[in-house]
Amino acid sequence: MEDVLRDLEAEYERLESILSGLSDEQWSAQSGAPEWTVHEVVVHLALTEERVAVTLAGPDGTWTEHDRPLDAVIDDNVRAVQSTPPESFARWQAARRASIAALRESDPNRAVQWAAAPLKPRTLATTRLAEHWAHGLDITEPIGIDFADTDRLRHVAWLGHATLPYALRLAGLEPHDVHCRLTGPGGEVWELGPPEAASRITGPAGAFCRVGARRLPADRSGLATFGPHAHDALHVLRNYAL
Repeated sequence: MEDVLRDLEAEYERLESILSGLSDEQWSAQSGAPEWTVHEVVVHLALTEERVAVTLAGPDGTWTEHDRPLDAVIDDNVRAVQSTPPESFARWQAARRASIAALRESDPNRAVQWAAAPLKPRTLATTRLAEHWAHGLDITEPIGIDFADTDRLRHVAWLGHATLPYALRLAGLEPHDVHCRLTGPGGEVWELGPPEAASRITGPAGAFCRVGARRLPADRSGLATFGPHAHDALHVLRNYAL
């Protein structure tokens, strides 16, 4: 848990450093998230970080008590916020500190309801890292700011692989073991899943994580698939719950 929290804080700090230097024009620029500006992406991150502390404190129906798709609810919540970029930035800063404190103080064995499924705090922290990394791409790429891959992607890769059975079932497919041999940004090799699995995915970890974040089509990822089920696994891969 502490390893994940340490890396989550590092991801927060990288994004905070980037946001603190944005111009008014960059805050209002179109992001990589469809129909959201950079400012609206930060509003979304602030709102979801606030939910972490609320959810860990007790039952919270935000993710479950609605009669429309969750994405639509989230979009409505973002558009309902009337704030300036400095106000939204400060709100996210406060929320991310409260989120870390709540995660650090939580019962590691008690699962809480979050988006797609109940999650234990360590997995919830991993999803927050994955979401901030993915939205970091959305913020930086359109406005030409460097956002280099780091070894923190090992958490994102773990999340994508760990939720493959859920993703396959959601697509109406039967889950099967898949072994992933991924190359990290520093040349290190990360292995996920049983080595004896008949199906295998290999290639850059950054590409694997981008496919899981739906920021890169599987067919253009450069990732290689072997065996009877790897192709399907790569095409349903998603870093739940973003």
